[in-house]
Amino acid sequence: MSESSKRHKAQAPTTLKYAIFTCSTSRYNQSKKGEKVEDVSGDLIETSLKNAGNMVVLRGLIPDDSDIIEKSVNKALKSPDLDAAIFCGGTGITPSDVTIETVSPFLEKVLPGFGEIFRRLSFDQIGSPAVLSRAIAGVAKGKAIFCLPGSPNAARLCVEKLILPEAPHIVKHARE
Repeated sequence: MSESSKRHKAQAPTTLKYAIFTCSTSRYNQSKKGEKVEDVSGDLIETSLKNAGNMVVLRGLIPDDSDIIEKSVNKALKSPDLDAAIFCGGTGITPSDVTIETVSPFLEKVLPGFGEIFRRLSFDQIGSPAVLSRAIAGVAKGKAIFCLPGSPNAARLCVEKLILPEAPHIVKHARE
């Protein structure tokens, strides 16, 4: 790591406040029916963030619906209590996967390296199916925004290898 990166990371916040939104129409519909819903990836993300000393101040289960995703992005961006938001799921290539298309217009700066590195790390684990993985990150209104695939392995990989090590650094620069 370069000396300037080390210096910037040393000046970054040590604890961040996160929102986690799981985008899944099937689980959303289950919850609306009053059924018990398992959110393995959302739980994994929350546990990983908390174990690293961060806080999760907002958590939501939302459908793959552009209007609802948009409202969730706006809620996160308007919240003075948040430093970062993670949208998990809805990043595939089916017509119903609209998370990235919905979140992207909100990003003031896109961080292409997030998706590029995620796919490289994913390729090391799963091989060529990594080309189907879509993930993005960027900043808006002084907050870091991440969109990652909904599979537990992809969520774990993104959080442990990319979000936890770099989110404070991203937030520091987003607020300058």
